[in-house]
Amino acid sequence: MSIKKIQSALISVYYKDGLAPIIQKLHEEGVTLYSTGGTQSFIEELGIPVIAVEDLTGYPSIFGGRVKTLHPKVFGGILYRRDHASDVEVAKQYEIPALDLVMVDLYPFEETVASGASDEDIIEKIDIGGISLIRGAAKNFADVLIVSSRDQYAEVSSIFDVNGAGTTLEQRRSFAQKAFTVSSHYDGAIQRYFAGETANLANYTALPSHTLRYGENPHQQGKFYGDIAALFDKLHGKELSYNNLVDVDACLSLLDEFEETAFVIIKHMNACGVATGNSVKEAYDKALACDPVSAFGGVLATNQEVDKAAAESINPLFCEILIAPSFSEEALEILKTKKNRILLKRNQVEFPKVMFKTLLNGVLEQDKDLVMEGVADFKTVTALAPTEEQKRALAFALKICKHTKSNTIVLAKEGQLLASGVGQTSRVDALKQAIEKAKEFGFDLQGAVMASDAFFPFPDCVEIASQAGVVAVTQPGGSIKDQDSINFCDAHQMAMVMTGIRHFKH
Repeated sequence: MSIKKIQSALISVYYKDGLAPIIQKLHEEGVTLYSTGGTQSFIEELGIPVIAVEDLTGYPSIFGGRVKTLHPKVFGGILYRRDHASDVEVAKQYEIPALDLVMVDLYPFEETVASGASDEDIIEKIDIGGISLIRGAAKNFADVLIVSSRDQYAEVSSIFDVNGAGTTLEQRRSFAQKAFTVSSHYDGAIQRYFAGETANLANYTALPSHTLRYGENPHQQGKFYGDIAALFDKLHGKELSYNNLVDVDACLSLLDEFEETAFVIIKHMNACGVATGNSVKEAYDKALACDPVSAFGGVLATNQEVDKAAAESINPLFCEILIAPSFSEEALEILKTKKNRILLKRNQVEFPKVMFKTLLNGVLEQDKDLVMEGVADFKTVTALAPTEEQKRALAFALKICKHTKSNTIVLAKEGQLLASGVGQTSRVDALKQAIEKAKEFGFDLQGAVMASDAFFPFPDCVEIASQAGVVAVTQPGGSIKDQDSINFCDAHQMAMVMTGIRHFKH
């Protein structure tokens, strides 16, 4: 492979850690160095000669530092094509040096936003010269090496150890690709800042990325784009996997429907245990009772601090992840006895309001389902109205129904999931599955309520539910045969409410 030697370099970086060995190597190889401001002082302190960019351009840094490198002698040195005779002639005519290496990083925009700085300070951290240098050098990778992040210093040092101050075309192309990733991320962060609440994940590759152990299966690669560190403080356990993250999302989406103390247990994106209680321990014990078999290896979350009593109750269960807004010291001591159990302290981070899904040769986008009906939204359609207790149970069941794979039926009593039928091709099958699970774990369905994610096209579901002991039902309504189900309920002393809202989840 042909090695292109670096003759001149422009170095202007914010972060200096790890820079000195590179500067020393370039100097030893006879490379002419150009620089600005703090980087120039850093190089001079190393005892290495450096030319100020101001001396090259003939202009000082102006407008409070907003304009330093935006000059034809800088960008010409980066962009002119070394194998084009006319470009070479123009460079010679205007005394433009060939800048074969550009090392530059960007003002810390995201860090400034995160610090709570003023709008004025944030705007000043929108880099103009740096981003232009990165794009220009990356565009001309045929002749120029662009180092666009301190994360690349170690790799550059390794290359120079092998090649001297030189690179191959493939190496330069690789760094150009990384440079455009950096610029995309940076522009995405700025766009999200200006968009505020209307920001979405359309440019997901501009988010921080985290390589996972593998994807859904070991033969699939996996990566997460997003700031996990902002969402959680990991207190204990192994690294999160692809499947972990999918279940965590499902778990938190359901948990966030509750204001009262609640506990959620998720397995394969569906709730196998949900309950509310006067304490985390009570809510957990009720949630576990829903399906202790499925809870094995599940993802658990609560919206209150996990204390010693809750930890003692949770600890015997093998679970992948436990999430809470906080843990008492005594609870952590107990829960950390399981080496691989992941303990996550949840921070308050707002979730996006749009969702994306790749399929076929494109991407689907939709608004997130942010609607959640409550008791006030119920329209009683039967002669018998539900009691206040039954209304609360129906509202509880609907929250679970919304976050369960269609077709789904949820059976519940106030504050506790009894059983659910999930992801069935028939609503009747979903109901039968729920009834069988409830019986398996010893629940008496007499007096229970039922929620359906979509309407009943036939009265078969209310017929089966009535035989099992269900006394009140909620469904969206909207079938041309709604009246058949209503008539059956009226004839069997069942209450039914409709919401007008469907919650399919595919």
